[in-house]
Amino acid sequence: MHKLEAPASAPQLSDLRRDLHPQALINGLIGFVFAASGPLAIILSVGSAAELPTELIASWVFGCFALNGVLSIVMSWRYRMPLAFFWTIPGMVLVGESLTRLPFAEVVGAYFLSALLTLVLGLSGWIGRIMRAIPLPIVMGMVAGVFLRFGTDLVRHLQSDLWIAGPMVLVFVGLSAVPQAARFLPPLIGALLVGALAIAWGAVAPGSAASLASGIAGSDATIVANPVFTGPSFTWRAAFELVVPLAITVLVVQNGQGGAVLRTAQHQAPINAIAAACGLWSLLTACVGAVSTCLTGPTNAIVVASGPRDTHYIGAMTVGVLAVVFGLFSPVVTRFLLATPGAFIVVLGGLAMLRVLQTAFQSAFKERYSLGALISFVVTVSGIQIASVGAPFWGLVAGTIVSRILEASDYAQASPPQ
Repeated sequence: MHKLEAPASAPQLSDLRRDLHPQALINGLIGFVFAASGPLAIILSVGSAAELPTELIASWVFGCFALNGVLSIVMSWRYRMPLAFFWTIPGMVLVGESLTRLPFAEVVGAYFLSALLTLVLGLSGWIGRIMRAIPLPIVMGMVAGVFLRFGTDLVRHLQSDLWIAGPMVLVFVGLSAVPQAARFLPPLIGALLVGALAIAWGAVAPGSAASLASGIAGSDATIVANPVFTGPSFTWRAAFELVVPLAITVLVVQNGQGGAVLRTAQHQAPINAIAAACGLWSLLTACVGAVSTCLTGPTNAIVVASGPRDTHYIGAMTVGVLAVVFGLFSPVVTRFLLATPGAFIVVLGGLAMLRVLQTAFQSAFKERYSLGALISFVVTVSGIQIASVGAPFWGLVAGTIVSRILEASDYAQASPPQ
């Protein structure tokens, strides 16, 4: 097994007090608010589309926030650098696609297998080789194909639910157009607040307030998280469809993005140790039905955006603490958001995915492997199924094969595996 990177000395209590910089705390708060808005809406959108029970969706939220919050605290403290962990958004969308044809127990089985694969790869030190074997543009072509429906669903709701979607989009665009305003009120948070106001004022439909109150109360008064364990079912079709794509979204897409963000801020992230931690922790989150753990790119980008570099880890630990508290009260949060009109969740998730979709397209078609990326995208969008295995997997296969044959020069220009 590969020797994992040696961590810096963990901070003592006196170090924590000294590094408790106000800007680090503020960045941590903003990073958490970002994760608890758009990305959370994606979980709810996927769970609602799959018609999963509210209790099970609340268990997802608990795993994604509370459990990953603990890992964020531990890793940021142990390595003395900002290492905020959440869940793989591309993986969550892949799972949503798979739930249209796979029982949830089979999806959970794929969670466990993918976690073991990620753990082994992290301990082996082969991450660099794996990342070069499947070119990132082809992976991002698949990701763009999976994410596309979030953008199209957003447009559809502008037609069918203009009273709630219209104000949310207008505020999002307006805040995005004025950087000074966006610093004080992030566009996604502004859209969330305006959508909430539209619901509170009953602008969506008569009686919506009563319906919302009834939905929040639910069939029980559970406040603190009550995680739901789903016994895994291991099948070949779920393994082929989800195991490798999930591992790729964690190791290549999410951890690659998160590592790049940290390198830009002059933090040398321990990539192999991070991968091993993601694999180990994904085994734990799988027990409560949550998708694989990963190093988050956007939240870490917020954490390292400002303030003294040596205090950035405090921001990541702040994210972790807030995530744990949020996850512990997941039933209340989940009931509240699921009781809102469906358009609210779909539009919020669509707005959250716009920049991610833009990045996916830019990464897929920017330079080399563009034909393979296009094939990966087209096959994924087609929704084709072969041997009960979904389109995202076949998109990767088709894109890689076509690229190997017709873009051999791009592979020749790439650096050989170390």
